[in-house]
Amino acid sequence: MDPLVTGRRVGEARERRSHSAGAIRQGGKEDDMNATLETATALSPLDLRIARPKGIVIGFWTVTAVFCLQIAFTAYAQLSLPQVAEAFTQLGFPAYFRVELALAKLLGVVLLLAPVPARLKEWAYAGFAITLGSALIAHFAVGDGPEAWGWAAGTGVLWGLSYVAWRRLETMPASA
Repeated sequence: MDPLVTGRRVGEARERRSHSAGAIRQGGKEDDMNATLETATALSPLDLRIARPKGIVIGFWTVTAVFCLQIAFTAYAQLSLPQVAEAFTQLGFPAYFRVELALAKLLGVVLLLAPVPARLKEWAYAGFAITLGSALIAHFAVGDGPEAWGWAAGTGVLWGLSYVAWRRLETMPASA
């Protein structure tokens, strides 16, 4: 929330109170009620809301949708394509890890797209960060070239854009 806007609203409320105090001293009961209503309205949380910019919302959902499609596709590939199973073996991972990783990715995609508490989304983003970082490390460790680790790096960029946009939206109040 912008402190300048908040300070301006509080200053306006104080100014109204000082004018209202003069009206109260003049003895009007109606003036007393108006002063109370003006002060309550000036400090209302509804007045302090700022609408979320549509560009950030559209950008977030676009990047997040592409990121989730990429992650869902890799989960599908890990579960059903034999060449992906072979690549996991080449990287030194056991077969069961591939299945666990695919199921965790699908769960994370659901958490990012569903209306769940922010803490669950944060955990999903953290899990994806660890997964993508580990994928890069595994590819570098066995000496793979950019054709192997490029997808993990590209998906990591999408992850970063989605996470930064989500955090920006989380800090902005919802539109009125």
